[in-house]
Amino acid sequence: MSEAFAIEARGLTRRFGALLAVDAVDLAIPRARIYGFLGPNGSGKTTTIRMLCGLLTPSAGEADVLGLSIPADTEALRRRIGYMTQRFALYEDLTVRENLQFMSDVHSLSSAARRQRMATLLEEYRLSDFADRLAGTLSGGQRQRLALAASLVHEPELLFLDEPTSAVDPESRRDFWESLFRLVDAGTTILVSTHYMDEAERCHALAILDRGALVAEGAPRELAARIDATVVEVEAERVRAARAVLDGVGEILSVAQLGTRLHALLDPALAEPAGRLAAALESAGVEARVEVAPATLEDVFVAATLGRAD
Repeated sequence: MSEAFAIEARGLTRRFGALLAVDAVDLAIPRARIYGFLGPNGSGKTTTIRMLCGLLTPSAGEADVLGLSIPADTEALRRRIGYMTQRFALYEDLTVRENLQFMSDVHSLSSAARRQRMATLLEEYRLSDFADRLAGTLSGGQRQRLALAASLVHEPELLFLDEPTSAVDPESRRDFWESLFRLVDAGTTILVSTHYMDEAERCHALAILDRGALVAEGAPRELAARIDATVVEVEAERVRAARAVLDGVGEILSVAQLGTRLHALLDPALAEPAGRLAAALESAGVEARVEVAPATLEDVFVAATLGRAD
């Protein structure tokens, strides 16, 4: 394994009976970066993370995580990683302080190290004012900060986050991501799964997963630049009428409505795509502004997963 990479996986596969949950995934994730898994529920994100953590044994393939072979070196790896699940997994009938104390004991911190680490985490994650409050009485954002702090008690080199912001408000999500960037600045590598496009945009690089397969990988801007489709934006007052026209154009791969705008993905081999759609709309008597537009990450995801068998 190269020292430049925190994670390398080759042909990582997991089956549950007849279900192929993860299909021969290859990964090379650099250190001190935020790497995202983007995909809908059931795409294989959590299963892949659980294999990389050593919680699930691969059906085939292999992985090196922080220089350790998985699953052979799972016990050694667990001392060097943190894992935060999408559901609040701490004890609701313990206080914030008691939850952190418990996690410190789990990781065998000395009394002196525990006191210092807990003081740092309570301050860093704005939990000092709630230290003696039961975890079950905290707001969603406070619970999220506690869960992150608990996963960092032992100062892991690698942090796995499984859809960590699925139950919090937008402001808490933004604050959470600022915390992640501070961790990366300090040298931590982070692997985060999400189904939020705006969160995926924040990652240094990401993998798009669909039905267990890795269908696209790279930095968000790189993925948008090499999308296998032409994106044409149509803006019209009679947006539903415009949509009906576009649905009849054979070269269109997909159409999504964004308010009074439509994002159409077309075969990249089609010449003059904007002109083709403008002519179809004019012929139908629908006034519209039509122009080629930059691809969004949602466009990238749709183009990457189009036509894949159910």
